[in-house]
Amino acid sequence: MKKLQGNLAGLKSNHKKRLDKLYKRRIPVESIITKEVADELANLSQETGRQIGLLINRSGKIIYVIVGDQQQIYIPETPDYISSHGRMKGLRCIHTHLKNEELTQDDFTDLSLLKLDIIAAITIKNSKADLIHSAVINPLSEAPYRKLDSVPAYKIPDDCNFLIEETEADLSKAESLHISEKGKERAYLVKVYTGSKNDAQDSMLELVELTKSSGLSVIDTTLQKRKKIDPNFVVGKGKLFDIAINAMQKGATIIIFDRELSPSQIRSITNHLEMKIIDRNQLILDIFAQRAKSKEGKLQVELAQMKYMLPRLIEMNTAMSRLTGGIGGRGPGETKLEVNRRTVRDKINKLEKSVKKVRGQRKQQKAQRVKKNIPVVSIVGYTNAGKSTLINSLTNSKIYAKDQLFATLDPSSRRLRFPKDIEVIITDTVGFIRRLPKELVESFKATLEELESAIILLHVIDISNPSYEDHIRSVEKILTDLNLHKIKTIYVLNKIDQCESDIIEAAINKTSGYAISAMDRSTLSPLLDEIENLLTIGNL
Repeated sequence: MKKLQGNLAGLKSNHKKRLDKLYKRRIPVESIITKEVADELANLSQETGRQIGLLINRSGKIIYVIVGDQQQIYIPETPDYISSHGRMKGLRCIHTHLKNEELTQDDFTDLSLLKLDIIAAITIKNSKADLIHSAVINPLSEAPYRKLDSVPAYKIPDDCNFLIEETEADLSKAESLHISEKGKERAYLVKVYTGSKNDAQDSMLELVELTKSSGLSVIDTTLQKRKKIDPNFVVGKGKLFDIAINAMQKGATIIIFDRELSPSQIRSITNHLEMKIIDRNQLILDIFAQRAKSKEGKLQVELAQMKYMLPRLIEMNTAMSRLTGGIGGRGPGETKLEVNRRTVRDKINKLEKSVKKVRGQRKQQKAQRVKKNIPVVSIVGYTNAGKSTLINSLTNSKIYAKDQLFATLDPSSRRLRFPKDIEVIITDTVGFIRRLPKELVESFKATLEELESAIILLHVIDISNPSYEDHIRSVEKILTDLNLHKIKTIYVLNKIDQCESDIIEAAINKTSGYAISAMDRSTLSPLLDEIENLLTIGNL
């Protein structure tokens, strides 16, 4: 027999036995509840001085008997009942109210966020059920719920099935209206900050671009300033509910937080919301999973995903059940619910050995280049700064380049010959970004170690971006962390075709860099002259 849920402290053994017997009851599928069961709930609630609730599935089986306090009940996790597109949770919640009140705001919040079939409250009179107050979600209206007419407990209608079918038809219609182009998922973005509003806005703009790069459409964003981050819900429980209801009304299928969520925060949030929830790190990992084309890149991304997942396995069961497939569920995400810690650790060990093998192969390639005495010039920079476009212009190549974050992931190498018969290898590396997930940095060390063989770094900077100085600092921090900051670096101020002359002049003064448009080879001459000059014997 299933265990009672909720506030059981101080309950008499007789009350516990009567509550346990409720699990044996069956509710006709066409009824919200029967008069007999409603009376038993009312009587138990009156005697215990606590709200009593039932979660009932569509077959009329009582899944959970819940004991609350005088004010409310807490609905437990129901991993076997998950809402999906056009479908509600498949459970209705019926509970008592001790103060002769109709449905409360807490009731409406639970109904909306958990996508319950029905929420109903039983008021009590003379220790028996008096009135049944109920509501359903309201997908085609601005209001998130629709209150139904209150009915006497002796006159409970038999239209439960029809009501559920009607609501799901409306839900399916509403969600279809919200489907983006080509069936894209719709994201609602949340940024909580404790510092500068300008920095928060810049970070949110970047999250928008990351979200678009992942293939999602952005339907709305929320910025909230707090004195400190809520340890459980990030934004605070009340604000979280406001965000979730707003997101649902606008047809969002996923909420993305612009920060790394701890395992306990993921659990707290997903326990209260029947929506996909991911953080910034998961979003970036997902983009990398989409972009990785080579065997090496795929190995490194999968290793990063596994390392991110390991400490979150226990906490993320409910969350990950909503992420199967699509955003946040690529790569190893498809089997997250089936793996355990031992399996993941074994997988990580296997992947680390494979990456170590790749690292060995790269060292051999590096040794061959050293033996041939071919110097290496590596291009680094913030994502979408124009690195791939630059290497294409320098070497007349056709490496994939697109105006989006992390358009290319796998490193590329091309040869370049200068007029003075000097030949170099130009390498392009993965783009950097502020707060790059540590799991990615660790996993991509095999790739980033390519930079160690460089004698010159070309730091490409998109000066058309108002935050380019922050981008410079982010890249330099990563280079310092990788102990690469001592390599001779040339600042390449890209996208001058998109800037006013005063911005270009200011950027040159701040960095002593070379202003170019990577799409216009004619602007590259001063940069090429400087590289050639440095490569000449005695200049490095």
